[in-house]
Amino acid sequence: MKRRNFILGAGTAVLMLKLAALQAKDPTAPSETVELWNGVPPGGGGPSGDNTLTSHGSLSNVVRPYLQIFKPDKPNGKAVMVAAGGGYKRIELGGEGWPMADWLTQRGYTAYVLAYRLPSEGWNAGNVVAMQDAQRALRIVRSRESHVSLLGFSAGGHLMGMTATLGDSQTYAAQDSIDSIAAVAEGAALIYPPITLERPYTYTSTHKVLVGADASAQEEAKWSVQNRVTESTPPEFLVQAEDDSVVDPHNTLIMAAACEQRGVAVEMHRYATGGMGLGWGGGCADEGMAGEV
Repeated sequence: MKRRNFILGAGTAVLMLKLAALQAKDPTAPSETVELWNGVPPGGGGPSGDNTLTSHGSLSNVVRPYLQIFKPDKPNGKAVMVAAGGGYKRIELGGEGWPMADWLTQRGYTAYVLAYRLPSEGWNAGNVVAMQDAQRALRIVRSRESHVSLLGFSAGGHLMGMTATLGDSQTYAAQDSIDSIAAVAEGAALIYPPITLERPYTYTSTHKVLVGADASAQEEAKWSVQNRVTESTPPEFLVQAEDDSVVDPHNTLIMAAACEQRGVAVEMHRYATGGMGLGWGGGCADEGMAGEV
């Protein structure tokens, strides 16, 4: 397997061992919150009222997508955009996004935690809304930072995988000068991600929300990350437990094989035990979220 220290620099080989020791807790307050769109997001529609955040940090009814920016005391000049999971039905900020931001800032990284629109909440643009938000968010981060990597958990891993492999694809019409910035990253870390939506891996919430039970093989292939990997895809870092009963462990193998076939640097860490969430404190398993990927 072609390996390279790329996403978080030295120490990536033990990343998940450190993550397992974290506990979801009251997060460090973000330094800044930035809404992604000037007014109504592309296509309009969507839920009404205000964004809904539970006491456990589970976000839904995402009316206004945004980035929360967490700054370290001693910046190392690198940034990571983080997308938590939740099956595209909710976003587990408290169980994944905020603890990851704390971990990153303690090591000098500026963390940008993404609150993206949920395709299941009635947006006119349908299943592309989270992709639009991720691409716009990456451009905003790139307007501020010179070195940007992506990191996603579960369905957020699918979203960051799709974002990393978009290339020159445009998911929305340009709104302002920020949209002239290339939506590219230096690398992507995908943590227990549902990579493929193709058969026989069609039972996840990610599949149900994005393409539905009656999806064609062509639509399933379109939304499968491994089919979008090209020679220009940035290096990938993959993590999963072999006893994961929610996201089939073959997902990371499928992504690693696609990267190797196209000459993309990939580093994969698979653990014999850990299940869904790899022992991540307060994550989706603790929220009763099994199956919501």
